[in-house]
Amino acid sequence: MKKKLNLAPVFFVGPHLILFAVFIFLPTLYGIYASFTKWNLMSDPVWVGLDNYRTILFDTESTFHTQFNNGLRNTLVFVALSVPLLIVIPLMVAVALEHKKVKMKTLIQSILYIPGLISISAAALIWSLMFNKQLGITGNVFGSDTAWAAHQPYAWIIIIVLTVWGGVGGNMIIYRASISGVGQDLYEAAEMDGAGSIRKFFSITLPSIRFPLIFTFVMTTAGAFNVFGQPLMMTDGGPQQSTHVLMMYIRQLAFGNGESIAGMASAMAVLLGLVILVISALQYYVMNRNAT
Repeated sequence: MKKKLNLAPVFFVGPHLILFAVFIFLPTLYGIYASFTKWNLMSDPVWVGLDNYRTILFDTESTFHTQFNNGLRNTLVFVALSVPLLIVIPLMVAVALEHKKVKMKTLIQSILYIPGLISISAAALIWSLMFNKQLGITGNVFGSDTAWAAHQPYAWIIIIVLTVWGGVGGNMIIYRASISGVGQDLYEAAEMDGAGSIRKFFSITLPSIRFPLIFTFVMTTAGAFNVFGQPLMMTDGGPQQSTHVLMMYIRQLAFGNGESIAGMASAMAVLLGLVILVISALQYYVMNRNAT
């Protein structure tokens, strides 16, 4: 007897696949194609092969080479400063909320998650006012006269504070969901053996949330490489372009003042994508190997 074809999954998956193809897959393919062209968004792209990549990577006299190196270096600084905090702080909060003596856990979790729902522009405005030396809490309450956005390392500090404030809640919820699924009998057995909180954390909690930890680490790192709104709104890339990240250069080349250089911007975006892919693969390989 011929098996009847079940089309129900098509109606559920189909719309998502169509939207994915139209808004992500096809634009990505065209962006890769544009990276091999000279294109200003107005006229037709002109094929130049690997010229854009050679200029970015090897032409030390080129402005594009300087922009790419400076942008990538600043992006790496942001990743190195923000990712450990976005992993460790949510994990510590999630573990603390699972303690028996903590009350109103759901309320606390909701409060911590709210900053993640606020847009980057609104959050940046709030924190810019807080760090303003005339109007903000740092000047009026603590007596600081520091122009935070105009000097280092203060410029990075306010960017990282904004990032961590908005990003803790999401990872914390993932960790809490994973920790709550760990059998309480494991913790009770460990307590009977005389294990303290630290021993239980490293022997039970961490191994139990291995895969969520790998997931958040990889995704948080990938998201950090795409940073744009925080340095744009808080410091505008200053002081002296020390917080001018790569995504800001890409946007400036493609949509900035004057003639668009979208082909070169596309090449920088492809190179950034390759960096993210390589680092994400290495993270997954190292963490998964150490966890087995």
